[in-house]
Amino acid sequence: MEPSEPPSGQTETATETPGARFSRKARRARLYLYAGAAIVLLICLIALVLANTGRVKVSWVFGSSLVSLVWLVLFAAILGLLLGMVIGAFFHWRTRRPRD
Repeated sequence: MEPSEPPSGQTETATETPGARFSRKARRARLYLYAGAAIVLLICLIALVLANTGRVKVSWVFGSSLVSLVWLVLFAAILGLLLGMVIGAFFHWRTRRPRD
């Protein structure tokens, strides 16, 4: 082994440029922001569940049933999300650029 080589398993550490350091710290800040937003949304969801535990009558085409209000709200939100995704995909498919 030559004296100028680092010991095996160790490499020279490259110095981080100021731009790379800023980028790394900005990425970390965004991750903390996303985590904080997720926690806030989870707290709102828990508050929604706790505030809407009552049962309501839902009239269907061929009858009715009693369901918890929170399940009705969550079902409507999920159904709206799925329908929005399907309609968005359909519009994207119908308006895409023609193939050659």
